[in-house]
Amino acid sequence: MAFEGLSDKLQNLMNTLKGKARISEKDIEEISREVKLALLEADVNYKVVKEFTASIAEKSKGQDVLKSLTPGQQVIKIVKDELIELLGSVQSKISFSSNPPTIIMMVGLQGSGKTTTSGKLANLLRKQGKNPMLVACDIYRPAAIDQLQILGKQLNIPVFTIDNSKDVVQIANSAVRQATINMNDVLIIDTAGRLHIDEILMNELKSLKQNVKPHEILLVVDSMTGQDAVNVADTFNQQLGVDGLVLTKLDGDTRGGAALSVKKVTGKPIKYSATGEKLNDIEEFSPERMASRILGMGDIISIIEKAEENFNLEDTKMLESKLNKSDFTMQDYLDQLQQIKKMGSLSSILKMLPGVGNKLKDVEIDDKELVKLEAIIQSMTIEEKNNPKIIDGKRRKRISLGCGRPVSEINKLLDGFEVSKKMIKKMMTDKKGKNKMNFKDIKNIDDFKNFKMPF
Repeated sequence: MAFEGLSDKLQNLMNTLKGKARISEKDIEEISREVKLALLEADVNYKVVKEFTASIAEKSKGQDVLKSLTPGQQVIKIVKDELIELLGSVQSKISFSSNPPTIIMMVGLQGSGKTTTSGKLANLLRKQGKNPMLVACDIYRPAAIDQLQILGKQLNIPVFTIDNSKDVVQIANSAVRQATINMNDVLIIDTAGRLHIDEILMNELKSLKQNVKPHEILLVVDSMTGQDAVNVADTFNQQLGVDGLVLTKLDGDTRGGAALSVKKVTGKPIKYSATGEKLNDIEEFSPERMASRILGMGDIISIIEKAEENFNLEDTKMLESKLNKSDFTMQDYLDQLQQIKKMGSLSSILKMLPGVGNKLKDVEIDDKELVKLEAIIQSMTIEEKNNPKIIDGKRRKRISLGCGRPVSEINKLLDGFEVSKKMIKKMMTDKKGKNKMNFKDIKNIDDFKNFKMPF
């Protein structure tokens, strides 16, 4: 989990602050020292840490804080605001050209995940209503073009190539002409990388930039390389000039130093973050949401957006109708669990809930448990799926033999089904019992409090 160590330390510190009726200047100095240590252990750039903690100390010593009735909460707000500022203040998005195609040039070192990220970005932009085309301009790395073509085929997104061409400018310019003919409004150019920054690499990228004139140059950096990622970003920006950054492997970076340093050092915004191996595992980077996650305040908005993306509106309406008629079956339950699987790993979703992430740090939530649930439900008869209340001891033993799972797991599933049915109904209706037809209307955190996993 990204920022795991930093998140634990800051959350513990914030919890001690909440109960403080008064805060002295000595308390603030101790808080600053603890925050400084936590950031340094997270591999955050030293100069960034120094400026960050100095700013917190200065703002926390203001009379509005020291004389406040809730000084602890005031300091927590200051820490959160400073984290948001450090991560980029506001969410930065791609600037699309009014005269398509918008040309996005992906650059970075070999091994940063540039080619895969190009495919992920194309997939994300298509979901946002764009019609992207991928361009294979990495003519040096063995199988780089094949890799991009495979990604394009999986995503059903066109990939432009020129066989045996060694002129990347020619490939890119030809791709622009083809995109205009095919009415592709976004062109994503996957360029070559090196194991290190050298003159040959930079000259080629500069030539592409000069001739193709991309609207956006996005630098892909591997967040797991820590301060090396920050140094790479700074060098690329100085020599080439980049418009934004994409952090990959953020899910594997438990410290988070790169994400917390790179914006301050380069002055360039983080526009996207990749948090997994699936082609859907990329999201627009939001400084405010990330700061909330680090401090254990949750990220309900991201959960809702993932739900809106993966849940079909017609299916949702049908589900609401079934709930209102008390007609929600075990098969419907299975369908909902399978939809949740599409949103990402269960642990990543649950850790976005306020106050839950820290509690789950030592809990292993295996997504394979859902496979066991599927086996149990599929071992039921149609009558049992439609009316689980008829499943007595004898039926439970038969289901157990059919799926190879112990009766205790079947008992847990049946208990979880009843709890989840009530929870889903509560989430889908307002206080007056009327339907919530849009996930964005689910604003009450209490809707999630009694959630119980069925295993």
